[in-house]
Amino acid sequence: MNLNECLISKDKNLLQIDRICELLKMTYWASKRDKETILKSMENSVCYGAYYDDVQVGFARVITDYATNFYICDVIIDEKFQRKGLGKKLIKEICDDNSSKSLLGLLITEDAHKLYEKFGFEKDSTSFMCKKRSE
Repeated sequence: MNLNECLISKDKNLLQIDRICELLKMTYWASKRDKETILKSMENSVCYGAYYDDVQVGFARVITDYATNFYICDVIIDEKFQRKGLGKKLIKEICDDNSSKSLLGLLITEDAHKLYEKFGFEKDSTSFMCKKRSE
């Protein structure tokens, strides 16, 4: 796969909803999300898709107020396309977007610290707090 053949876009008209649901079902953080919840989360986010041969092979959401913060979430690359630079390309596109360049970027990850560190993210365990969802 040549990375130049992959399109990264935040055009919501290109998003392949069933494919996004399929990709998210394979994650440790969203495996139990139903389609309705996924759709609602996408409506209220800036969504990025990664496409190869017109098939969606990656996805990420950004939640932002466009003034102070942006939060990157639901970053997923199809297993067949991992370790080929596509995740880097997707995160670079998000971080280079003019609407987020001067804002504080936030994210939560268990396993991709090295990827995000390449884009200036740093671990900060002293100030993070979390309110768990009620069932």
